Amino acid sequence: MRSLTAKLILAFALVGVIGAALVAVLVGVRTRSEFDRFLSGRDQGVLRDALTTYYAGHGSWDGVHDMLAADQTLTFYSRSVALADARGQVVLPDAGHPSGSAVPRAALENAVAINVNGATVGYMVVSAPAARAQPGAQPPEQDFLSRVTIAAGLSAIIAALIAMLIGGVLARTLTRPLRELIAATHVMAGGTFDQRVQVRSRDEIGELAGSFNKMSSDLARASQLRKQMTADLAHDLRTPLSILRGYTEGLKDQRLAGSPALFAVMHGEVEHLQRLVDDLRVLSLADAGELSLNRRAVDPRALIERTGLAYFVQAEQQGIEMRVEAEDDLPSIAVDTDRMTQVLNNLVSNALRYTSSGTIALAAEGAGARVHLRVRDTGSGIAPEDLPFVFDRFYRADKARQRTDTNASGLGLAIAKAIVEAHGGSVSVESALGVGTTFTIELPAVEQASPPLLRAGEPARLPAGSRVG
Repeated sequence: MRSLTAKLILAFALVGVIGAALVAVLVGVRTRSEFDRFLSGRDQGVLRDALTTYYAGHGSWDGVHDMLAADQTLTFYSRSVALADARGQVVLPDAGHPSGSAVPRAALENAVAINVNGATVGYMVVSAPAARAQPGAQPPEQDFLSRVTIAAGLSAIIAALIAMLIGGVLARTLTRPLRELIAATHVMAGGTFDQRVQVRSRDEIGELAGSFNKMSSDLARASQLRKQMTADLAHDLRTPLSILRGYTEGLKDQRLAGSPALFAVMHGEVEHLQRLVDDLRVLSLADAGELSLNRRAVDPRALIERTGLAYFVQAEQQGIEMRVEAEDDLPSIAVDTDRMTQVLNNLVSNALRYTSSGTIALAAEGAGARVHLRVRDTGSGIAPEDLPFVFDRFYRADKARQRTDTNASGLGLAIAKAIVEAHGGSVSVESALGVGTTFTIELPAVEQASPPLLRAGEPARLPAGSRVG
């Protein structure tokens, strides 16, 4: 049996049948026991009162049979009881005690005495259960118990049918999301990743459906990014190669004469290719978890001052104010100085590229066991729809922008994110169009057991709040 639906239906049916059968058996046994005890006590009381009244009125047991035969209710009560006189002689027989026979003394001791005016005038002897039934007729209480048993059996059957029906509905309800998931996975196996299943509940199956939808969305996006990255990579490789091919063919055919300017252009294109290859290598190492890091304790302020000094001249030429804002006594961070400088350089160069006037601030502040490094500018900003994708490889917010900056490979922010995450940190971005952009790097602080190897003021220091331009 391979169907989960069939297994669940069978399980519900078995539980229903077994439960109903147990209830029927227990109810039947208990009903029979309690009913027998009830009838025994009531029969004896009613019959004893009737016989006491008869003897008190007649002074003997003569005609007692006719009296009982005339009253159908008493006949019902007396059929399992024999009546003996004061001497123990049977005057009203039953199946176990013939008329005129003597009742054993032991039986008389267990019999119900009939007293009139303080004297014992007879005994009611209860027959054994096997002797109560009369041939050719079913006693009324047996008929009642039989009806109870039949009713219990029918109830068990109905309960089992209802259990099967409810089990079928529940089984189909439970397995429907699973069938949808199976169908969706088959489609995904064929290469169509963007699949969705309806989340029908908030239980574990609903969580599974939600997780599947997220996985499907992530796979679809990863596939799209892979295709886009391939296209962008082909474009970024084709352009410098086309330039180099054109120049080399011209030199080969002697249509172009070699000159320092021509060689400078060719060298620039080769450098662009080299940077692209180096960036791809860094990303591949990060993806494989093999990005080597030479980590050491560093003063966060010294790190951002270094970056500020590196871009001091460029910011001055563009008329942009460069600021360094750092708290005093910041905890050290354990980073690879070269790698983290690469991250900050990338963020500052982006800020300079998209800021025509205003301020670029490099800030460092402590946040408990973490340190935040921020690069904030007053540039053009990033559109809200582009913010979730700025760290994607080869993603360009401006789709019309084509190699306006030959130094940009389209991988800078992706590399920055990979390097920061390799340090156990995270990087995020906040931006508003026309207001500016803030990149925040969050890194774990380290307990400073010894002075950091890179401290503020080494090799030079850009004063906090200093203004450039």
